Amino acid sequence: MIGKPIMGDVNETRVHRAGRYVRQPAGYRAFIPSPLPPDPPVAVSPEMQVLLSKADRALGRLDGSIQTLPHPDLFVFMYVRKEAVLSSQIEGTQSSLQDVLAAEAQILSPDRPQDVDEVVNYVRAMNYGLGRLKELPVSVRLIREIHAELLRGVRGQHLTPGEIRTSQNWIGPGGCSLNEATFVPPPHHEVVQHLGDLEKFLHSDIQLPMLMRIGLAHVQFETIHPFLDGNGRVGRLLIAFLLCEQEILLKPVLYLSHYFKQHRQEYYDQLQSVRDRGTWEDWMEFFLRGVIEVSKQATETARRILTLRENHRSTITENFGRAAGNGHRVLEYLYEHPILSANEVRDLIGTTYPAANELVAKFVSTGILREITGQARNRKFMYQSYIDLFRDQTGQDETP
Repeated sequence: MIGKPIMGDVNETRVHRAGRYVRQPAGYRAFIPSPLPPDPPVAVSPEMQVLLSKADRALGRLDGSIQTLPHPDLFVFMYVRKEAVLSSQIEGTQSSLQDVLAAEAQILSPDRPQDVDEVVNYVRAMNYGLGRLKELPVSVRLIREIHAELLRGVRGQHLTPGEIRTSQNWIGPGGCSLNEATFVPPPHHEVVQHLGDLEKFLHSDIQLPMLMRIGLAHVQFETIHPFLDGNGRVGRLLIAFLLCEQEILLKPVLYLSHYFKQHRQEYYDQLQSVRDRGTWEDWMEFFLRGVIEVSKQATETARRILTLRENHRSTITENFGRAAGNGHRVLEYLYEHPILSANEVRDLIGTTYPAANELVAKFVSTGILREITGQARNRKFMYQSYIDLFRDQTGQDETP
């Protein structure tokens, strides 16, 4: 891997290739990013070329594996929620995947983290953005709309959802002042210009591998930091949206938040090193390793889903008797609604409540579902083994 240059052994041009710090009238120094692509251009070493090739192959295998699933969109349903949990945890939320699913199933619990609504908002913002991509390219307008969805009605809503900031923000330890900040983004009156330059770069005809273009764009967005809150989450969403817009993936199933969370300090250090030292090459290698690792994990998850589905289809066929047909319908429904009630089953198969309740009991007795409320009435049942396929990858701190 290319070593990180230090200030004393690189020329001034290379140090400032990402931008430079400029002292502001109030006395603090803000970073003014240079337009993309970097100058001098990113040097594609033999190692980076290998990583680019491996990343392309890993994405191709992932895309192919998703297409083999009977219902790819059901896989996307859970993957979006996993990403929402992990990306939000990077910003300090405590909610788990199970908390989010329970909230969406309208299960009220006194132990539910207060920040779960923020994660549910992330899911809504992601789905909103994916829908808008059909009629609107990745652009400043789309970014603002996604941000508005992300902050609507939750912590940070007072920080002008969907609006470009009109004051200075900064990054640093809690309670630090502007002069003590780890990083100060460009002043607010320059943000619109920098975002416009980023949008032009995204849709320019510059000859760059698409993964390199996406990796550069993520750093640039985080450096501009155009909002008062939610920049990290929107910046990570931007990666997924660009992969789909460019049809590198037909479904939005690559999310790097797992990798960024696992390597959180290195992630932050890499972003800052680009600003301070112009180390775009180091960042790109870190980014590409993440693409490779997360692609492999998602491909393996798709394979395990197929295995799980076939095993449970066999269980239903062998144990449900005449109710097997309805059992298969419920099983498919579970991949999009992994927490349900007997009333939902009744509505799904168009039968009586006692018959639906009896069918749910078969799912419980065969171990496919488990009851999670502990109540005699209004009970909810979880498809635990399916949820665990996603939760296993998020680390122990993801489980409540």
